Amino acid sequence: MTRLLLNLFGLVFVLPIGLSAARHVSRDVGTDWWAADRSSAGLLPPAASAPQAMVRVFAAPTVRWRGIVAVHSWVVLKPAGGDAYTRYDVTAWGDPLRVNGFVPDGRWFGRDPEVIFAADGPEADALIPRMQAAIDAYAWQRRGDYRAWPGPNSNTFVAAVLEAVPERGIALPPTAIGRDFPHDGRWLRATAQGLGFRLTLGGYAGVTLGTVEGIELNILGAVAGIDVLRPALKLPGLGRIGLPVAEARVADGAD
Repeated sequence: MTRLLLNLFGLVFVLPIGLSAARHVSRDVGTDWWAADRSSAGLLPPAASAPQAMVRVFAAPTVRWRGIVAVHSWVVLKPAGGDAYTRYDVTAWGDPLRVNGFVPDGRWFGRDPEVIFAADGPEADALIPRMQAAIDAYAWQRRGDYRAWPGPNSNTFVAAVLEAVPERGIALPPTAIGRDFPHDGRWLRATAQGLGFRLTLGGYAGVTLGTVEGIELNILGAVAGIDVLRPALKLPGLGRIGLPVAEARVADGAD
């Protein structure tokens, strides 16, 4: 039984991280991280040409070797009629919560972001006040509060914001290390849409069972699991492998 468990651990946790490391090395072009591209990835239209409200959640592999296992996520909001996007990140330097410190859809030190969630129009209008309130109330905003592992970090912050709109059923990717850190001190909580639970031991370990999240096991921040409703594997380093998450609602806010 011990040998079987060790083999399973190697297959589910160690091997995916090794494959991710090989992929990371193959993509590394040797550019110093501080000189890497942070320009727009072209995922957002000019704000002035988009009168409707917009909400976006982005994630991209984080800087240097940490990109093997983790992504950095952030939130972008624009109210209806607004002529500019507002980007919210938590970072390791200075005051943790940074507002418009980077291009809204910018590459994260050379790595293209992906859209985790998108909402436009009336739906975005309804989400923005609650998400903004969660941003303003985020507890870990003082210098020295940031901790890369197991949190609170950038993904802890975005997870806290998404918890303000649980009915949308938004789950950060398994590579969003820090998302399971108990930002409000609660180690046991309901999952997105309230149909499940997440138990976390201070972010160091935990288990999640939910309709949106599927079944997840967290060991030292590395997450492995399976999405049952949208069949996919969730693996450390490699992220989600299988069907994409449900299409984001846009423009008219219709399901």
